Amino acid sequence: MSTTGSVEELGAHAARARAVALLRIRSRATALAILPAAVAVVLLVALGQGRLGPGVWSTVSWTVTACAVVILLLAAAVAVAVARARPAVSPTVPLTEAAAPDLYRLVRDLADRLDVPAPSAIALTPDCDSWLEDRTHPAAQPGAKDRAGPAGSRRGRRIPAAPVLVIGSPFLWWMRVAELRAVLAPVVAGTGPSAHPDIAAARRFVRGLDAAVADATVPGQGPVRRVSAAFVGWIARVLLRGCHGHAAEMERGVAAAASGRAQEVDYGLRIAAQEQVGLAYAGWDRLLTRVALPAWRMGRWPSRLDAGVVSALTELSRRDRLAEGFTSRLGERPACDLIEEPGAADEAASLLAARLFHGGPAEAGPGWSPVDWQQYPDEVVDRKWRTEASRLHRVLDAMGVATSVPVGAPDATGADGSPMPTLARVIDHLAAPGADSEALAAGIGAAVARDEEKAAPRPRPGGSSPADGAASGADPDPLGLSGPLPLFPLQPPRSGTELLADHVVAMVCCAAVDTAGAAPGLDWLDGPALLVDGVRRPDLGVPVLSLVEDGDADPLRSWLTAVGVRTDKPVRLG
Repeated sequence: MSTTGSVEELGAHAARARAVALLRIRSRATALAILPAAVAVVLLVALGQGRLGPGVWSTVSWTVTACAVVILLLAAAVAVAVARARPAVSPTVPLTEAAAPDLYRLVRDLADRLDVPAPSAIALTPDCDSWLEDRTHPAAQPGAKDRAGPAGSRRGRRIPAAPVLVIGSPFLWWMRVAELRAVLAPVVAGTGPSAHPDIAAARRFVRGLDAAVADATVPGQGPVRRVSAAFVGWIARVLLRGCHGHAAEMERGVAAAASGRAQEVDYGLRIAAQEQVGLAYAGWDRLLTRVALPAWRMGRWPSRLDAGVVSALTELSRRDRLAEGFTSRLGERPACDLIEEPGAADEAASLLAARLFHGGPAEAGPGWSPVDWQQYPDEVVDRKWRTEASRLHRVLDAMGVATSVPVGAPDATGADGSPMPTLARVIDHLAAPGADSEALAAGIGAAVARDEEKAAPRPRPGGSSPADGAASGADPDPLGLSGPLPLFPLQPPRSGTELLADHVVAMVCCAAVDTAGAAPGLDWLDGPALLVDGVRRPDLGVPVLSLVEDGDADPLRSWLTAVGVRTDKPVRLG
């Protein structure tokens, strides 16, 4: 027996054994529920045949019968609740075969080489990961809401099907076709163990229990429904505690079996492709946190995030000697060519990413519009700087800074005596002896919270995605996401000092653009950038922190002098 076959068989055997253990837990729970009924039947039969005399035994028999009926009704209610509970489904962008025939062909050929069932469908997720997902539950079927009727009382029928293959959208744009096939091989190989009846039944059992626990915590339920849901949730949690170890070992066995089977396909290429997975993850994380997040906060969502990750990773390869040579692959056919309209799929995945990581609405609208990378410097960077500079001066006005701190210029006030927005006003205040930078930081933090609450985009009822029908008619929010958003916040809340430093940097950049001929720009790894004579200046952060944290303005004044920024000139605000 080969090592590959041995690993596959051992993993499959372990997975089946754990699946049987999970089904035994379900059988024991069922047996425990019907045990009182069995005792009641024995007592009633014995009473009817005269083997038990009247009196005490008659009372005991009917008492046990009543208890058995109540327990059976409760067990039936729990079973129905678990069966009807909707398992969690990952938010994805569906991709039909008409929208990506070459990709479907690649996956089917891969399944044939692995001798496993082909996935029933393909979907995209805005993350650097790929997996198989069971969507045979009636609630996960397309049009499930329409089939449910006005009251949602009609139940659909579970449709036997292979799992759905979920592919991370950054992989399609960064990886080459051969690399994608190698990375997907162990994932697709997982359809083999998933098709085993015991493993499939055990997974459905665990997913149903997990869904029942989640349903028990849904807010807004009536008193009766809340009590019944709490009871069902308690039973489900008790069963889940007994299932946890077996379920984890079953999934490990499935993964081992799939990995063992996939070693026969593109094993050497998969080792190199795994390096691309790590690189893609690093570039995707930087792109979201440094580039996309500032745009989302401004009410704009970059509509080509997956295309942007290629630029980000190319820049990372240029800067990082460890990544040298990776860009030489870019001459090969990219995996996104397997999609008929990659731009539409990218837009749908980008909008879903904004919804998951920032909490934006599921469709474009007023205050929530797409932005191209060519427009990013003017539409996002410049607007961000001027908005933050304006907020900084509003807080200074509220603190009465204009009447107590000289601005360092004779023409620094308007015709009505109001202070003009100059950089000197900010520097002089923060550098003044006894300046209370903490009060300014707190004021900015409160102003940011108010502005974000006021400008928070709201989805329009009945709206549709701008990418509807483009990528297979996919809706970036096909699952009706509910609950608090974002589901996966990218960054923790910023402190007051961090916000103050960001606002001072924004004011300096506005002054540089208006008085020194600088320009807003985009750095693929660091986000908004200040370009002086076409060259990025990344050295602004240190002198600004010296001013904000220590009240030392000399490093910043030296920097401004070197760039040629006039601090006494008024700045155009947003």
